[in-house]
Amino acid sequence: MSKYNINNSYKAVVIGGSAGSFQGVVKILSQLPKSFPIPIIMCLHRLKHVRNGFVEALSIKSVVQVTEPHDKESIKKGSVYLAPANYHMSVELGNYFALSTEEMVNNSRPAIDITLSTCAFVYKEKLIGILLSGANRDGAAGMKAIHDRGGFTIVQEPSECMIDTMPKAAMAATKIDHVMKVDQIVDFLKELDKQYR
Repeated sequence: MSKYNINNSYKAVVIGGSAGSFQGVVKILSQLPKSFPIPIIMCLHRLKHVRNGFVEALSIKSVVQVTEPHDKESIKKGSVYLAPANYHMSVELGNYFALSTEEMVNNSRPAIDITLSTCAFVYKEKLIGILLSGANRDGAAGMKAIHDRGGFTIVQEPSECMIDTMPKAAMAATKIDHVMKVDQIVDFLKELDKQYR
């Protein structure tokens, strides 16, 4: 039995983050089991004019290759995906990505709320949502959507965040299953991996 009361029915992990989240993401990806069984979908706020270097920086540290998906690309188990700069990234029924350049949401493109909410719609109770450090409220509505559809929610411990606005906004918006430091999130994902063995 998992100490986090999780099982092997989850279909995806979605991670959102903004200011101060990069180091946390690096730590998570660097300690992820190589055989991690389900896709990890990440939406991180980025400078829209800096298209190169971000994925490469994550990939250097990650044990699993990090890729920016193309529009209509199928989502595969054990892969790590990052929303491309200046594109909203949705997950669609049929298990594929849709990219768009529609208006910014929460002054952001990619918007975390869009990625989290569409993941919640597709994966329902089989989704784990994780929200890290950030300076605005983007992601709060998305975490509420995950909770409302039966998914499992985690936010980074606000006292550990470089900027705690984002996790605190999510905690104010909905019930959060766990508030964790990054090391605990790593432990949680390792525990999840064991459930699939």
